[in-house]
Amino acid sequence: MQEKKIHSSQSFASAGTENDTLPTGSETTASPAGPEAAPADTGTCQKDVRNCPAETRACTKTAGADVGQISPSDDLDKRRNDIEKALRKKFKRDLIGRFEKAVVQYELVQEGDRIAVCISGGKDSMLMAKLFQELKRHNKFPFSLVFLCMDPGYLPRNRELIEQNAKLLGIPVEFCETSIFDAVYTIEKSPCYLCARMRRGYLYRFAKERGCNKIALGHHYDDVIETILMGMLYSGQYQGMMPKLRSTNFEGMELIRPMYLIREKDIIHWRDYNSLHFLQCACRFTEALAQKADSDEPSDSKRLETKRLIASLAKTIPQVESNLFRATENVVLNKVLGYKIHGEKHSFLEDY
Repeated sequence: MQEKKIHSSQSFASAGTENDTLPTGSETTASPAGPEAAPADTGTCQKDVRNCPAETRACTKTAGADVGQISPSDDLDKRRNDIEKALRKKFKRDLIGRFEKAVVQYELVQEGDRIAVCISGGKDSMLMAKLFQELKRHNKFPFSLVFLCMDPGYLPRNRELIEQNAKLLGIPVEFCETSIFDAVYTIEKSPCYLCARMRRGYLYRFAKERGCNKIALGHHYDDVIETILMGMLYSGQYQGMMPKLRSTNFEGMELIRPMYLIREKDIIHWRDYNSLHFLQCACRFTEALAQKADSDEPSDSKRLETKRLIASLAKTIPQVESNLFRATENVVLNKVLGYKIHGEKHSFLEDY
């Protein structure tokens, strides 16, 4: 069997870049937005989303207005080039650098891989697609990409927004139709868990049908530390979100998370700097939760509660986020009462 090669971060370094040091946070002025789009007659919010707060621009309520962001008069090629130029220069360290570091450190991409880049329409997966294109642009070793968007039953305006953003960003996305939203909408207990399981199963299947051996998901650093804390607080278990997993149901398939070391605030900075608008949450069940994500109202979202808790702790413990992340690398097994491995539970008494 031919040995697969794993390449160092030097192999992925961008050629011709002016320097490796990015401008500091003082240079955060957003680039000018394109021509104002005429309000879409969709019965949704008619506000120009560019005048909305950054955190709420992508709400599905304003999707009708978002779809109009790319008018026929826009120079798509010029805007795409500006976005890519900013990614390679202004965001080289925080986005490209951390993406490449995760790829190398966790051995996520190997020679001969065919990777299905899974796009949901949100900021994370769209950025992941652009970062994979950058990695592929240097082509230091052979691997191939397929850009998949599994449609679980998007409303037409949300589907159109994904298509428009893919066109703007130059992502050749392929849609795969399902009816997952309809299947889980009437389920009262844990619809999110079932939806996630079904979506992942479909992604594996669609990817395997296209000759892929890996699927890439857009989970980032903040998702990782929130998952660790959620498991402890709500499930009574300590476990992390791994940078890669082997599928138990689809032989030969792996899941990778190349955004593993990228901070969400840097993704938001990239989005807002380029005046981009993505889906925040297209799920019918959680749409209302997403729209009040930055309000003071109580929320039923455990992830949102955990995000707020971490932000609150960071005010008095500045290193709390990095400590949560590092804790998964420093588990001392002889200092815990028990642990599980491959589903089998063990007690400290076994080695006492």
